[in-house]
Amino acid sequence: MSGPTVAITGLGMITPAGHDTAATWDGVCAGVSYARTVPELSGCAVDFACTVDGIDLDAAIGGRTAFRMGRYVKLALLAAREAVADAGLDPTTWDGTRVAVVVGTSSGGTAGLTEQAVVLERRGHEATSPSAILLTIPNMPAAEIAIGMRATGPSMAPCTACSSGVTALHAARDLLATGQCDIAVAGATESVVYPVAMAGFARSGAAAQLGPGDDPSVLSRPFARDRSGLVVGEGAAIMVLERESDARARGAAPRALLAGAGATTDAYHPTSPHPSGAVAQRAVEAALRDAGWSPYDVDHVNAHGTSTQLNDATEAALISRVFPQRPSVTAPKGVLGHCMGAAGAIEAGLTVLTLQHGVVPPIANLDAPAVEFDIDCVTKQPLYTRADRAVTHSFGFGGHNAVLALERA
Repeated sequence: MSGPTVAITGLGMITPAGHDTAATWDGVCAGVSYARTVPELSGCAVDFACTVDGIDLDAAIGGRTAFRMGRYVKLALLAAREAVADAGLDPTTWDGTRVAVVVGTSSGGTAGLTEQAVVLERRGHEATSPSAILLTIPNMPAAEIAIGMRATGPSMAPCTACSSGVTALHAARDLLATGQCDIAVAGATESVVYPVAMAGFARSGAAAQLGPGDDPSVLSRPFARDRSGLVVGEGAAIMVLERESDARARGAAPRALLAGAGATTDAYHPTSPHPSGAVAQRAVEAALRDAGWSPYDVDHVNAHGTSTQLNDATEAALISRVFPQRPSVTAPKGVLGHCMGAAGAIEAGLTVLTLQHGVVPPIANLDAPAVEFDIDCVTKQPLYTRADRAVTHSFGFGGHNAVLALERA
């Protein structure tokens, strides 16, 4: 899409690796998985995950509104506050009519719905929460951010499964490009670490299986020969997007530029990627075309890399076809697990940091990619290298493919 250059001026994250962007970045660069056994999942077929620990979310939110928010909403709001502060913006003084909020999620508050269903069955409808609906519906992260930040411009809650975060950033970019807002607070959030969801991932065959004596922290190993499935994670990442000219006019230094975006749909199977990878490849090529780049312009790929057999094989083949120069490849799900709807936004944020700091984080639990994968995976230690242009892939259930092209500011 032709139009003004869009700058990323603020970034906020809360993930299993840390409660803000700096801590998350340090944890991802260390290349050690945060997967652990979760007591609340005791007795489940999958009783391990990468969770956000060591923080009282209600206390961090403050005030008297946290009671109406699901965990996924609280994570989004905290990440949004960090992003807006990082951008040097003040919601008490900005023109809220020109501020958009676009926050995606895959499962939304299904954890809250499940909990309330149990209450209903055991104790009757009078015992259910008056906030039961608010704890469930997927637009609440966008709504609560808009309420808390007096943002009365367009707001959206995209859901494209595991691509939701990239879809949200794509949509926010387009709102800026078409003049519907001057500032967009955009990203994604997810929290699905609860028994029903974990049983679903196990039954679908997507989740890694813990064998006798296995340590959960070694299970997510993207692009490894012996990869066995994904490890579920949770978290949120939010960015502030502005037209570059507006950002520089107010003296803001962009972290990176959002140069292009592409999206396609496999239209093949509810859970499996198309084995040819051809439709996903078209999303990558669309993002490059939108940015005005050749594949040879790309220095780095932040891969979807779920640690599942089909995704990693399809994606590795795609990368080697599109990028014969073999750019560096990382896959953060080895460290953070698969944060589902939030994964694409988190990984876009990490790609921004790679461009900004000249550091590519290593893929956790990977000594070398499977021999059939002709890609340059970063393993064991961070790679210190200047990267000027990068792409980040996000592929979701239902065949949703979304890709961003990001450029060093």
